[in-house]
Amino acid sequence: MRFFFLLLFSIFAYASDEGAKNMELYGVLTLLPPLFAIFLAFITREVILSLFIGVFTGTLLLAFANFFDYETVKNIVDNKEQVAYVFSYKDTGFMDWVNLFLSSFSNIVKHVLDSMTDSGNAGVILQVFCIGGVVALITKMGGVNAIALALTRFVKGPVSAQVSTWMIGLCIFFDDYANSLTVGPIMRPIADKFRISREKLSFILDSTAAPVAGIAIISTWIGVEVGLIRTAYALIGINDVNAFGIFLETIPYRFYNIFMLIFVVLTAIQQREFGSMYIAEKNARAGIVSEAALDVGAELERELKPREDIAHKISDALIPILTLIISALLCFYFSGLSALEGEELAKVEENYFSLYALRTTFGEANSSLALFQAALFASVVAIILGLIRKKINHKEAIETWLHGWKSMIFTIAMLLFAWSLTAIVKQLGTPDYIVKLLADSTPHILLPSFIFLIGSAMSFAIGTSYGTMGILMPLAIPLAHAVGIHSGFDATELHHYIVVNISCVLTGAIFGNHCSPIADCVILSAMSAKCELSAHVKTQMPYALLVCAISVLFGYIPVSLGLNVYLTIILGIVMMSLALRIIGKKVG
Repeated sequence: MRFFFLLLFSIFAYASDEGAKNMELYGVLTLLPPLFAIFLAFITREVILSLFIGVFTGTLLLAFANFFDYETVKNIVDNKEQVAYVFSYKDTGFMDWVNLFLSSFSNIVKHVLDSMTDSGNAGVILQVFCIGGVVALITKMGGVNAIALALTRFVKGPVSAQVSTWMIGLCIFFDDYANSLTVGPIMRPIADKFRISREKLSFILDSTAAPVAGIAIISTWIGVEVGLIRTAYALIGINDVNAFGIFLETIPYRFYNIFMLIFVVLTAIQQREFGSMYIAEKNARAGIVSEAALDVGAELERELKPREDIAHKISDALIPILTLIISALLCFYFSGLSALEGEELAKVEENYFSLYALRTTFGEANSSLALFQAALFASVVAIILGLIRKKINHKEAIETWLHGWKSMIFTIAMLLFAWSLTAIVKQLGTPDYIVKLLADSTPHILLPSFIFLIGSAMSFAIGTSYGTMGILMPLAIPLAHAVGIHSGFDATELHHYIVVNISCVLTGAIFGNHCSPIADCVILSAMSAKCELSAHVKTQMPYALLVCAISVLFGYIPVSLGLNVYLTIILGIVMMSLALRIIGKKVG
């Protein structure tokens, strides 16, 4: 554990130095790669092309910085006639510019390969492939159809279908990837039956993924969150802090997570939508098939259609899915247990099933490896089940499993380019620039809201919650501590103020993971719902922005003024309900 954090922060320190230098060099231009990727994704609806252009823009800027010395690049960037200045620069020739572009292109390959060979990313790729294989197998055996048929006995309309999807999403609280990839294939036939748009389904899936995993006390997120809190407290001279206890204290202040989860239910119960989601839902209720769902996996679904001569049983799906969930939990536990040492291991050995043991082992687990192991084991169980019940032969089993891998190729390609873009914006210093741009001195009443907005902007731009937390947490806790002391807070008030600001970091980091088109969880939710990514982001964005605004105006500002946090939550729920009444339109 100590070695991991030393390695992490040594890498971070190097990246931070390079990022700070590039941020100073390029300034606002560091925003170009993510802005190009996001803007083009909306305009062209070609996500991979948009991400590629974003990555190329970033590698071009990095190559440009390496091609010239610092002063030369600074002169070129600052010169008013930039293009003419660049191409007439006395020490450059035509081949120099050819080499510059070739270097930029070769760096794209390097970043994609680096993304693929990173052990954590490799684990994510393999788990996505294997979960796709499990879903394909249970679909081919008729298990998904059986669950859909069984649920139709309890689900009587669009409202109960949406709430059921929400509830199943809450049950898979331990990992956002597992949530997105598991719930979608189960509930998609139900959504189609009751004419719920693919856009709304992907929104529900996305809203019960990161927002749930981020506040769950046993999840793959807990280790990162608690570790960052502990490390950041050391920066203000507090080394013996109960970081897990502080994490628990932040939960009531995680307004975006809480409000978004409740907002999903409000839209379902009130049957009101607005913006692009209203159009998508209105068309779905009228039986108009959305273009967002037309060309997503239609050929593959024909290949996975169950044979007509086999009986469809719920157990064909439940056994592999429960195997996946239970084995994932076990793999998380034993993976984390094997990583413990010293005092932490001794405490766990006192009671292997205590809350401390579960929290610590899950926090130390290699989540990507654990989920890959669980998905691979679930694949084996699904194949054996199909063979025993004579629903598939051994040749069909392997072909079907590989068809499941095939369904995830597009997702993997997007993830690779998204990871590459994330690495590039860190090298360019984009997060540093956002902090510098927005984090001037502010009154203590506005600081929590400001940190939340900085985290939201940063996570949206770079598409990663962990990266946002890792960058902002070491800044937010010392800043909140200094502002609190300057404002004359006593020890209790200061502790509370720091907790609120910590929650703003953790919650702001969720925002981008929930709605940025370059966030892996957003990509996985769209693919799981068989919805085009651009359509998913376009319809979800207004909802995310509304909840974000309510989190600030009726969450963090009232709390900063002294309002009780639970009254604040009630106030936020009332305002969301009123907002839906005012701007939402009735569907159906």
